[in-house]
Amino acid sequence: MEKRRVLVVDDEENLRKLLKLNLEGTGKFTVETLANAKDLIETLHMFKPEVILLDLLLPGLGGLEACEMLNRDPLGQGVPIIVLSSLAKDGDKRAAYGKGVVDYLVKPIENDDLVAKIEKVLLNKDSSS
Repeated sequence: MEKRRVLVVDDEENLRKLLKLNLEGTGKFTVETLANAKDLIETLHMFKPEVILLDLLLPGLGGLEACEMLNRDPLGQGVPIIVLSSLAKDGDKRAAYGKGVVDYLVKPIENDDLVAKIEKVLLNKDSSS
């Protein structure tokens, strides 16, 4: 079975490493990570992720701006975005859903829950394409 490609964009180094280790440890995913959204479009075109895990609080270019960049990019438009954020307010969630994210998880996140959400998003993506 071919591994699915996941891109993690989060400024917390320990979380990036943990997500990469845990997701790749399932044997189902290949994970690329970014500390900020500055190189997001370049990485999108090189790595071609099937799902993006995105923090909203990023240095420089924030997560909502990153969603807008992805929405303007022909390749980015087809990649589902799951937000992983410490922002738990309804307004933050509404803003993210308004930018087209498919799911919103509040940190800390259980690995099993995250894997289940990723698999659900990929199943929906596969069945709609």
